[in-house]
Amino acid sequence: MSQTLTMVMRAAALVCLASVVASPARAQEINLYTAREPGLIQPLIESFTKSTGIKVNTVFVTAGLAERVAAEGTRSPADVLMTVDIGALVDLVDKGLTQPVRSAVLESAIPANLRASDGSWFALSLRARVMYVDKDLNVSSLTYEQLSDPMWKGRVCNRAGQHPYNTALVAAYIAHHGEAQAEAWLRGMKAGLARAATGGDRDGARDIMGGICDIAIGNSYYVGLMRGGAGGPEQQKWGSAIKVVLPTFAGGGTHVNISGAAIARNAPNKAAAIRFLEYLVSDAAQKIYAEANFEYPVKAGAAIHPIISALGPLKVDSISLTEVARQRAAASRLVDKVGYDR
Repeated sequence: MSQTLTMVMRAAALVCLASVVASPARAQEINLYTAREPGLIQPLIESFTKSTGIKVNTVFVTAGLAERVAAEGTRSPADVLMTVDIGALVDLVDKGLTQPVRSAVLESAIPANLRASDGSWFALSLRARVMYVDKDLNVSSLTYEQLSDPMWKGRVCNRAGQHPYNTALVAAYIAHHGEAQAEAWLRGMKAGLARAATGGDRDGARDIMGGICDIAIGNSYYVGLMRGGAGGPEQQKWGSAIKVVLPTFAGGGTHVNISGAAIARNAPNKAAAIRFLEYLVSDAAQKIYAEANFEYPVKAGAAIHPIISALGPLKVDSISLTEVARQRAAASRLVDKVGYDR
């Protein structure tokens, strides 16, 4: 090799090395598609980025998350898919839009009944389906089965049976007792309605205060929102007019629904995406979930907001949410069959 050629090659190598040294490494980032409200998710994102240096590009999708990701196909930039309600999460899996992952961090933090056995979805926070009860009523415990008892005829407020919060509860009942018993239970529940099944969970607390009903079915975090003042002074009055009972299934625990997430099937930044989910079950992130939206942490021992902690110890029903999700279609059919929303 000539001396001139050798010198040229050495110069080229030096130029290449200088270019590498001068150019900073490309910052890590992930793309999050989420149906969660921005006010809740933003504090978690900021905390994660501060802790790891990984940037999170967020796309808020209020409806049609599965349809959007499916339409994007293999070119989809989505790394993490985040939603509320077990049904919405399992829909993503059933449509082939997620991929299973293994993570010792996630598997040790999240109980087995609150995640997919193959790692295709993970719960990140919990909301319990509880009973709002007139504070002057002498009731300290209830089972879900007792809601169909004739003693409650004309005394119960509830939102639409076809709302995902309620179809999930009916699906859990089917998982425990089968469709035939669930139908009888729903008929008893319909007879118990003090008014049409409509409105939201907080309306149940309002109507208890107004003397329309004695008990109402609602999510636990709404109690925090009412009593914590997020809905204004009027809703604080509603929250003060009720006490809360954590019902259970006979021989089981309290039904919960979840917020959760999955790794997208074509995630271009899979390793960083898994790291994001692992961060969300850390003590720091679980505390943010509790403070921002009064949700129960999915991780045992994580901090619970004092308003929610005061409701009493939560014994989460041990039945797998995967099994609950399988019964959603049957639950929806039963709601229509008994005319719950008519």
